[in-house]
Amino acid sequence: MELSGKKGLTTFDLKILGIVFMFIDHIHQMFSLMGAPGWLDWFGRPVATLFFFISVEGFSHTRNKEKYLFRLLMGFWLMNIGSSLVQKVFTLGNMALANNIFTDLFVGVLAMYGIDSLVRFKETKQGKSLLIGLACLLCPIIFSVIPLVGMTSGNMFLLSIARVFPATLFAENSVMVYLIPVMYLLRKNKKWQCLAIGVVALIFLLGNPSAAFTSNTQWMMVFSVIPILLYNGEKGRGMRSFFYIFYPAHIWLLYIIASIIYNH
Repeated sequence: MELSGKKGLTTFDLKILGIVFMFIDHIHQMFSLMGAPGWLDWFGRPVATLFFFISVEGFSHTRNKEKYLFRLLMGFWLMNIGSSLVQKVFTLGNMALANNIFTDLFVGVLAMYGIDSLVRFKETKQGKSLLIGLACLLCPIIFSVIPLVGMTSGNMFLLSIARVFPATLFAENSVMVYLIPVMYLLRKNKKWQCLAIGVVALIFLLGNPSAAFTSNTQWMMVFSVIPILLYNGEKGRGMRSFFYIFYPAHIWLLYIIASIIYNH
């Protein structure tokens, strides 16, 4: 593929690949009760890592990092509200509609913002930068602990905190979201970024190698290095709003269709 006079894949191309594979994965998720084959899940394993890489590129080049964070936070809130409304009308067995990649991306981007603040503190010695940096890194962890306390004590108010404040342990990929700041620190060397992805994938694989093609497929995230290595550093086409809309829309649509089929 050759776009913008440069061979390789643009950010736009990576996003298109990501949403196509994500869509296939979510077909498996929503229709598994009706016999959707397990191998459809394989397509989705590289997706989160691919979007992590895209978020590093986006954060590194955006002119307004605060606005970038705010967009992700709005996505997080709207996704939670929309999913709650959908589940009030439709049900799909015992499946909870918990998908919200905006949680992962917000926590990861917030960590990058925190790193920048700590670098700024190192350069300027301003206490404000230190406080902001530490808050960005620690708050998602603190907001993970509070709902867990609510879960064990039965306190619904504490449990609901995770639906208001993005929390690391309530992200789709949990602590793996910190692969985002790791790749941010390695952003000047794409091969080192891919090595970091490979190390995390290997950890998952060694966790249960006998189930590598059944219940332990997260190691397949390693295949995200292929499009990442083909990335040419170009933005490509825009259509930012499309990607923000497509994610919740396709989740809700698939859930609704699956619910109608399953219950009738």
